[in-house]
Amino acid sequence: MTTAPVVSPSLSRLHSAPASPFPKAPVGSGAGVAFPARPYGPSLRLRSAVMAASGVGGNGSPMAPEESAVSSRLGEVKRVTKETNVHVKINLDGTGVANSSTGIPFLDHMLDQLASHGLFDVYVKATGDTHIDDHHSNEDIALAIGTALLQALGDRKGINRFGHFTAPLDEAAVEVILDLSGRPHLSCGLSIPTERVGTYDTQLAGNNSHHIIEATFKAFARALRQATEYDLRRRGTIPSSKGVLSRS
Repeated sequence: MTTAPVVSPSLSRLHSAPASPFPKAPVGSGAGVAFPARPYGPSLRLRSAVMAASGVGGNGSPMAPEESAVSSRLGEVKRVTKETNVHVKINLDGTGVANSSTGIPFLDHMLDQLASHGLFDVYVKATGDTHIDDHHSNEDIALAIGTALLQALGDRKGINRFGHFTAPLDEAAVEVILDLSGRPHLSCGLSIPTERVGTYDTQLAGNNSHHIIEATFKAFARALRQATEYDLRRRGTIPSSKGVLSRS
């Protein structure tokens, strides 16, 4: 997966962005997804090799000409280890419906941002050894979401491929740049001032960890939405001068 988020202090670029039942999809395999971000100062670049696909742009994107019969681009993944049990479903052509229960309340809140601002339908159910640490659940949920995206995006014909969005949240601003090229790479200069975001906020302006992380998910959602939407002028062709986008 290849994505590239960049964070900048500028708040000047901001794009503005119904509930539906979540459709079922076949289980498959794929690769993980990286979440970008970082506020202030040097740019942060994240490129994730999420694959793109053909289908109907129910999120407001135009229809891929040769795929007009397809109603939604769906992905579903179940991942079970000795540490976690994760079930993820995603509809790229959804309406922003979120149904998440991960055992990590703050992560549930961030997945709500992904659904709402990306206009994706996102279902995530997970149990894990959170009595020890959140790490294993966070990691396996990310892997499952990336795999579901890989499935849902399919052959990537006709999509925009590139996405770029800056999301402000009070004193924080996060810029995300995505290239759904299939080349795995992540550059992330995100600086989060606290190790945990607790129930009570004690950080000063400009250093609020909650705002930095939330702005990251919002910017990622919007950039991913841009990159996965259809470009009518491409007429369903692969968005690459090589004529192919790698899946590895």
